Amino acid sequence: MSEAPELLWEPSRERIERATLTRYARWLEQTRGLRFEGYHDLWRWSVTDVEAFWGSIAEFFEVRFEQPAGSVLGRAQMPGAEWFPGARLSYAEHVFRDKDDQAVALRYASELRELDQWTWGTLRGQAAAIASGLRELGVGEGDRVAAYLPNIPETVAALLACASIGAVWSSAAPEFGARSVIDRFAQIEPKVLLAVDGYRYGGKEFERRELVREIAAEIPSLTRTVTLGYLDGSGWEQGFLGPDSELTFAQLPFEHPLWVLYSSGTTGLPKPIVHSQGGILLEQLKKVHLHLDAQRGERYFWFSTTGWMMWNFLVGVLLSDASIVLFDGNPGHPDLGTLWDLAQNTEMTCFGTSPAFISACMKAEVEPSRGRDLGALKAVGATGSPLTPEAFQWIYDQLGDHLWLFATSGGTDLCTAFVGGVPTLPVYRGELQARSLGASVEAWDPDGRALVEEVGELVITKPMPSMPIFFWGDDDGSRMDESYFSMYPGVWRHGDWIEITSRETAIITGRSDSTINRGGVRMGTSEIYRAVLAVPEVLDALVVDLPREGTDGYMPLFVVLRDDAELSEELIDQIRRRIREDCSPRHVPDEIEQIKEVPRTLSGKVLEVPVKRILTGTPPEQAASRESLANPEALDYFVSKHEGAKTS
Repeated sequence: MSEAPELLWEPSRERIERATLTRYARWLEQTRGLRFEGYHDLWRWSVTDVEAFWGSIAEFFEVRFEQPAGSVLGRAQMPGAEWFPGARLSYAEHVFRDKDDQAVALRYASELRELDQWTWGTLRGQAAAIASGLRELGVGEGDRVAAYLPNIPETVAALLACASIGAVWSSAAPEFGARSVIDRFAQIEPKVLLAVDGYRYGGKEFERRELVREIAAEIPSLTRTVTLGYLDGSGWEQGFLGPDSELTFAQLPFEHPLWVLYSSGTTGLPKPIVHSQGGILLEQLKKVHLHLDAQRGERYFWFSTTGWMMWNFLVGVLLSDASIVLFDGNPGHPDLGTLWDLAQNTEMTCFGTSPAFISACMKAEVEPSRGRDLGALKAVGATGSPLTPEAFQWIYDQLGDHLWLFATSGGTDLCTAFVGGVPTLPVYRGELQARSLGASVEAWDPDGRALVEEVGELVITKPMPSMPIFFWGDDDGSRMDESYFSMYPGVWRHGDWIEITSRETAIITGRSDSTINRGGVRMGTSEIYRAVLAVPEVLDALVVDLPREGTDGYMPLFVVLRDDAELSEELIDQIRRRIREDCSPRHVPDEIEQIKEVPRTLSGKVLEVPVKRILTGTPPEQAASRESLANPEALDYFVSKHEGAKTS
C-alpha cells in the first residue's frame, strides 16, 4: 500500500452527518437492505450493480416520469447503451419544481453590470417568455437553437426555455471568432441563432453585430437571428419575448437530445457531442447532491464561459436547493483579486475555478483573505487540468484548514467529473478524493489489464447515462467509435493518464496523447510543469516530445519568464536540474527556449498536441483552430520555428 501524502482536511462529524450522501446511504439500507462499509464499498456496489444504482438515483431523487420505463438499462453495451427505455420526462421541469418564486435563484456580475440577482419567479418568467418567443419563430421539439451568448442570466433562461419545449440547445462564448462558431453550429443546422451585440472583457468593448452577420450568412439552416443587446443594455430585441404566460414542460423521451457540446476544437472540426434530457438529469442529480453536496442556502460559483461544459454543469446546480453565481469578464481585470472580491460580495460558499487561475494567483502572490471577509466560503473546486500539490497547499495556507478542496477530473464528453470530490472523505495533498458513484473508472495498461499504484490509461468499463447518445452527423457511429472505443473495444478510453492508489484515491497526470515517453519511462506533462514552475523565474511552460529516428525523440521545453528574468545559462542549468531531480534524468529537455506566452484554449488548456503537430510538419491551419484559442498569436512562434527549420 502506498504511503499517504500529507493529510490536509477531514470532514467533521457534523459535516458527514448533514451530507446528502450520508442520507442516501442510510436510505439504501432502509429500503434495500444494503449496508456499506464506507464510501469505497458504496462505490463498488454502484459500478457492479449498475441498474440497481441508477434506479436508486431516480427513486431517491423522486424523478418525475410522465411515463415510467420498463427497465433501467435496456442495452448495456458501449457504445449504444439504452437507458430507461420508454420513459418520458422533462429536465427543465425538475429544475423549477418546488421552487419558491421569491427565493434567489442566481446572482450575477460582469464588467458591464453591477452585482445583482434574479429570483426564481424572474427566472421562470424569463424562460416562459423566451419559450413563447421561440415557438412563435416555429421552434419545436428537436429543432436546434444556437446561442452566441455570454455567462449572464438571460443565457440560463434561454437554455431552460429550450429544454422546456424540447428544442436542442448549443452555445458558444462571444470570445469565439466567426470561423470557430461556424465550425460548431453549422454541423447541427440550427433553426434560430440567439446572439449578443457585444461584450466587455479586460476593460475593452468588443462589438459583435458584424461578426454575427458573418456567422449567420454561413449557416443556411437559420431562419432567424435574434439579438440580445448586452453591450448597449437594450435587452432582447423588440418583439421577440412572448407575452406573460406559464412555463410549460414538454414531456420527452429519456434519450431526447438536451444540448450539443463540443470538443475543444484544437484539431479539425469540433466533435458535436449530444447528451440526453434524462441522462444529464440523472447524472446532475447524482453529482450535485451526492458529490457537491449542494444544499439550501448555499451559493455555488464556477468561473466559466458558455463555451465550456462547466457552464452547463453550474446550471445543473439549480436542480438542488442551492443558488448559483455567474460572472462574465476577465478574472484578472483589473487584477487577480476580482473573483475573490466576488466571493466576498456574494457570500459565496463554493468557489470553482481552474488550476491555471490558482497558479496565476500563486505567482502573483495574491492573498485572497487579506482585507476580505470570506467567512462564508466552505469549499473550493478545481478542474480543467491537474492541480499541483503546491496548489493544494497554497489554498489551505491562504483560506484555512476548515475548507473542503475538491479537485475533479472529467470531460465535456460526459459533461461531468467522474473522479473527484466526495464530501465525507479526507483530502490528501495532490490527490483526487475518489472515483464518482456510478463511474467505473480504472487505470489500464496497453493490454487492458487494470493497474493499481501505476499510471495507466483512464478507462470507464461500464456505461453511464450521460455518455453521448451520438455525435451530430455521425450517422454510422464511426466517429464515436474512433474517439472512445478504438483502443479497447467496448470500453471507454478517455485520453487521460490516471493512477489509482491502493487507498482508492486518484492522481491525474495529464493527457495520454501528450505524454512524454523517454526510454520506456512515461511521464505526464503536468509532472514536468510542476518541476519547471517551481523555479521562481518561470511563469508558464510548454513541453512536447518530437519523434526523431533512432532516438527516444527530441524534447524541447518552452518557458515564459518574469519580466525581470533572462534565460541565462545559469537559469537553464537550474531548470534542467529541477527536472532531473523532481522527474527523471530521462526527461531533462534537449533544449530550452524562451517564449512570450503559452498557447491555450479558451478554457485554459495548454496546446501541447497542436504545437507538436506544427513542429512535425502539419500545416498550422490543420493543427489548430486559431479562433478556439485564448491567445492565437502565441502560435506564431512555433509556426515560424518550423518554417525556419525547413529553410535552414
